[in-house]
Amino acid sequence: MKIKICASALALGAAIACNRPPAAPPLPPVRVYVTNEASGDISVIDPATQMVVATVKVGKRPRGIKVSPDKRSLYVALSGSPNAPPGVDEKTLPPPDRTADGIGEVNTATNQLVRVIHAGNDPEQLDVSTDGTRLYVANEDTAQLSVVDLKSGNIIATAKTGDEPEGVTIRPDGRVVYVTSEGDGDVAAIDTTTNAVLKRIPVGHRPRGIGFLPDGSRAFVTLENDGAVAVIDSMRHELLQLIQLGDPDQTSRPRPMGIAVRPDGTMIYITTGSFGRLFLLDPAKSQPAGSLAVGQRPWGVGLMPDGRTLYTANGPSNDVSVVDLMSQQVVKKIPVGQRPWGIAVLK
Repeated sequence: MKIKICASALALGAAIACNRPPAAPPLPPVRVYVTNEASGDISVIDPATQMVVATVKVGKRPRGIKVSPDKRSLYVALSGSPNAPPGVDEKTLPPPDRTADGIGEVNTATNQLVRVIHAGNDPEQLDVSTDGTRLYVANEDTAQLSVVDLKSGNIIATAKTGDEPEGVTIRPDGRVVYVTSEGDGDVAAIDTTTNAVLKRIPVGHRPRGIGFLPDGSRAFVTLENDGAVAVIDSMRHELLQLIQLGDPDQTSRPRPMGIAVRPDGTMIYITTGSFGRLFLLDPAKSQPAGSLAVGQRPWGVGLMPDGRTLYTANGPSNDVSVVDLMSQQVVKKIPVGQRPWGIAVLK
């Protein structure tokens, strides 16, 4: 009798096991995350197969995105403000949905949204402190930087920036954070210990992204409306020079947007929006080192750890270009969500 019961139990267990859905495949150790502003989600790309392996719903208008230093979390800026391209009359836009504003936190082990952190109005871009305890968030509508304690999820300080702050990048030593102001054409250097503005550095027209050399000695700031990159002495917080990426007299000019720096600091990569090209900039010579066509309005940019492969987010075509930097060719375009914006690489 006991044998029959055991056999029945085993048979029942086998039947249940057979009816269970198959376990999800393990996530790849290195991943590329792409925010899709119009579809409200994140595409997860496996760089080994160059395919989307997961999609994570996060909320309205995901744009800026960063991986935490411990690689356990992904932070993405969400905004309930209506999309307002340059030249649009803001009076014609619908009112903002402030309940949608925040920083989404995604668990990288499960690809699940675990919470949305209050971080001021209309977050656009952000960075994570080197010790992983704080977020620095640009609030585009209120011209300020919000400093968020990650443990409590509370804003613990704010710092005044220029109008329409966008790019947020912490200097490699963690002591200073730079914030670009599209409206005022400057960069705010903010002390991460006191949260005080040390200096505002005029750089040019419509500054967007910021990249530091690995030693923190210089910062490179993309200037969308100047077709140039500003070089800053990031210890003294002084403008050193402007590097033109194209002919300033031509009607069609590069519109520098996103920026990525090689880990060894030997090359800088810059997307150029509606100009459609990726520029290579040699920081040692302070001059362009070539360019290549990558797609429609490339914006966000992500570099693989080995420095051999790069990804660009191409908004109008809803895809991501895979660039082989050795041959300087686009080797694949990966369909993602609607209007891809930012890219972060989990290394």
